[in-house]
Amino acid sequence: MSKIIGIVGGMGTYAGIDLLKKIADNTNAMSDRDHLPVAMLSLPGEITDRSEYLLGEVDENPGFAIVRIVRQLSKVGAEIFGLPCNTAHVPEILQPVIDKLPEGSILVNMISEVATYISYAYPGINNIGIMGTNGVYRSRVYDEYLTAAGLSTVYPDEEVQYRMVHPAIYDMEYGIKAVSEPVSMRARSDLMSVARMLITKGAQIIILGCTEIPLALTGDNIDDMPFIDAGGILAKALIREATA
Repeated sequence: MSKIIGIVGGMGTYAGIDLLKKIADNTNAMSDRDHLPVAMLSLPGEITDRSEYLLGEVDENPGFAIVRIVRQLSKVGAEIFGLPCNTAHVPEILQPVIDKLPEGSILVNMISEVATYISYAYPGINNIGIMGTNGVYRSRVYDEYLTAAGLSTVYPDEEVQYRMVHPAIYDMEYGIKAVSEPVSMRARSDLMSVARMLITKGAQIIILGCTEIPLALTGDNIDDMPFIDAGGILAKALIREATA
């Protein structure tokens, strides 16, 4: 018997849907009944934007809304929880969730899982490129985990981050949040350009550190440089925890 996986959706909505798909894709299932029990609750209107909070543009910590949603998922039996949002793993947002986690439940830390995966899957790699929201960029949320694994991080220049990376996610005309299916050519092109910039800065692997970036960069590499899909790694970790 598998434990029920609980997904806090709505950060953004397509990121939650994408995680559901990746859980199904990575489950060794021969029939409907072989798939894992998963509950997702997507209440985007209740969760303030993570980057806006971290940048001081809104006052309400989205972590408290995440707590409320986790508790609702717990009521339907969920015991293993995943947050398909890199920015939500910044300690200021994540800690309230950890503090209020229902007794006996597990919250899978996506950032920690990514660092562990890279350490084992890519021995000898040292420089890790990071592409994400302004919240991920400013907080350097990946640095603690990657540094502990003996790895260095490479980020876009600040001007590139604010002009190309964050707008590719957030712009109301062409960003992934506004144009998700299919992703706009401009968002896809800008993110590909930034990935190549990171390569020129010494990156040996690039973490797609926003769960919506894989909607644009659908391949597993660029110029033979591997992409690390944080959401895909979270999916596999949730399966591992749910099935023991």
